[in-house]
Amino acid sequence: MNYQTYDMSVAGSVGVPTLTTYLIDTPDGLLIEERPLVLICPGGGYSHVSVREGEFLALQFLAAGFHAAVLRYSVAPAVYPAQLLELAKAVKLLRRHAKEWRIAADRILVQGSSAGGHLAASLGCFWREDFLWQTVDAKNAEELRPDGMILSYPVITAGEFAHRDSFVNLLGDRYEELRGRMSLEEQVSEDTPPTFLWHTYEDQAVPVENSLLFMQALRRAGVPFEGHIYPRGCHGIGLGTELTCSVGGKELQPEVSTWIGLAATFVKNL
Repeated sequence: MNYQTYDMSVAGSVGVPTLTTYLIDTPDGLLIEERPLVLICPGGGYSHVSVREGEFLALQFLAAGFHAAVLRYSVAPAVYPAQLLELAKAVKLLRRHAKEWRIAADRILVQGSSAGGHLAASLGCFWREDFLWQTVDAKNAEELRPDGMILSYPVITAGEFAHRDSFVNLLGDRYEELRGRMSLEEQVSEDTPPTFLWHTYEDQAVPVENSLLFMQALRRAGVPFEGHIYPRGCHGIGLGTELTCSVGGKELQPEVSTWIGLAATFVKNL
């Protein structure tokens, strides 16, 4: 495996945001020459970047036969659009090096958990915006387009079922001005990429309605999606196994670990 870290700083970044790539070495002569890549955005309410939702997930996608990357993006006091620009810059880097790194350039997906799901879905909704591709010096908007999204208990809505703290951290003093734009169920269009979503019914921090509203919006826009609602499990559950449990084990919910295999099939079927 080839392991490298790159600086993703943009105007407005706080600290040094990084992209860490986990690339499977592919000797000449193997059947598979180019592999999909899953770019992971951990959660953390835009106040921190969760360790549990980063490399542990990357290793699971590697085991499924995909390349992976983890974006450790800026958090508060950094505000929108810094995080989105960092993610866009990461996609640009991956796509420009696709041939060299043996990445299937038409199967670069973004994955996000919780607030990281909001970040991933923001790129899926806003990738055509002129300010985005022009600011990160992309060739065109299509260079930034995710080919699919994998959203784990994502923060989506700024309405009735909002995780308000995420939006306050993301928007700062512009919370009232921008929260409507950042309510992503209102931003889905036919250009939003195919999406895999999962959530738990018992999630008290980011209610399941966040995923349900996004699925409804995808359906209205004619965008293919796959959704799974597990009956049990708290927020921030990660893989649901011992690998991603915090001390005390509240995130241990083994039945939800099936989402990784389902997501891998989704990627293979794109």
